[in-house]
Amino acid sequence: MTNKKIISTKVVTGPVRISYEHVWEPQSVNGGTPKYGASFIIDKKDTETIEKIRAAVEAAKQLGIGKFGGKIPPDGALKLPLRDGDTERDDEAYKNAYFVNANSTTPPQIVDRSVQPILDRSEVYSGCYVRVSLNFYAFNSNGNKGIACGLGNIQKVRDGEHLGGKTTAAQDFTADDTEDFLS
Repeated sequence: MTNKKIISTKVVTGPVRISYEHVWEPQSVNGGTPKYGASFIIDKKDTETIEKIRAAVEAAKQLGIGKFGGKIPPDGALKLPLRDGDTERDDEAYKNAYFVNANSTTPPQIVDRSVQPILDRSEVYSGCYVRVSLNFYAFNSNGNKGIACGLGNIQKVRDGEHLGGKTTAAQDFTADDTEDFLS
């Protein structure tokens, strides 16, 4: 029996906040292949999720050596998926947080805390909190080398404040029984 170390490029996060979500319908960017995707905001205090992502990125580098010409380029030469919201985003939601952008050509399964499918699209929105399965893999395309993040499945764990200023109809309107348009 060998003592081979198992390396995994898959991560299931702790609760993270979903932003720029396109998980119900794929979206095309610059005329490219339509993809499902989102940005996932990870609080910098969530060291467990951050360390899992860093370990998966390192595993993806090892597994991607062939795509990198036989050796792993230095980090400065690779595009990496874990990014710092404090330096890369001028957005309060990303303050004191890291983020990853993930996408897939196939739709994610979207479930509730009991792992039952969520069918009401309004239940998962930019600003709610989810757990997400992510897969990291190496790429080398048109001179760009790095590690990309694939979107797996999503589990909603709790509501959060809508991002992007979106309000609900209940916030915008009140019931007005004083006017009867039919009389």
